[in-house]
Amino acid sequence: MKHKTFNEEQILRASNMLKAIAHPTRIKILDILKNGEKLNVSQIQGQIKTEQSTTSHHLSLLKDKGVLCSTRNGKNIHYYIKHLVLGQIIDCMQKCTCKEEN
Repeated sequence: MKHKTFNEEQILRASNMLKAIAHPTRIKILDILKNGEKLNVSQIQGQIKTEQSTTSHHLSLLKDKGVLCSTRNGKNIHYYIKHLVLGQIIDCMQKCTCKEEN
């Protein structure tokens, strides 16, 4: 079986996505959205306990880097993970950071 490799463009996009994810607040956001939820800024802000402007900034960055998408519903914009498989990164990180029980 031939192993698929990244092309240069994919490597750059993957790197930018991982850089965007690599922040405590953004990891919290992805953890909330990892199961396919579509939430607005206020709903996310309430769960991560940050200022709405800070939450909006992080959502914008994640969207700009291709991690999140959004849809408008009236006055509200709902954010969701663009590729649900990205939620597996969050699950993996949680497992990798758990203290091992002896």
